[in-house]
Parts: sequence; C-alpha cells; structure tokens
Amino acid sequence: MRTLTITLPESVESEEFELKMILAGQLYERGRVTLGQAAGIVGISKRTFIEIMGRFGFSLFGDSAVDLESDIRNA
Repeated sequence: MRTLTITLPESVESEEFELKMILAGQLYERGRVTLGQAAGIVGISKRTFIEIMGRFGFSLFGDSAVDLESDIRNA
C-alpha cells in the first residue's frame, strides 16, 4: 500500500479512525477498492468493517447483482 499524508485544519475535529472509515467507505462504494482493501485501509478485519460501515452511511451492497456475487465469492 502507498502512504498518504494529509494536513487538516485544526477545526476538523475528527479522529484518525473516523477519517480512514470515510475514505475507505467512499473508495469501496465507488468500486475503487475491494472490501478487504477497504478494511485494510482502516486497519480492521473485513468482518468488523462490514459491521460498522453502516454507521458511517455506507452500504455493503453494490449497485449490481454482479458486484454482490463477486463480494460473496471473495468473502
């Protein structure tokens, strides 16, 4: 994986975990990373990522049945 350094203003009062979840969730929903890669960005297991992604407003299910079938095969 690549390392990315981001400088945020002091007014952004989010924790590192929350910011990683937001980034990973967006990348997953846009189809840029797999479920496992998204979980890796955050540093948690796939199961944990699945269990908490709804709290951040992300859906486990892609836009198509093909996406869902792929996730099931790769789980």
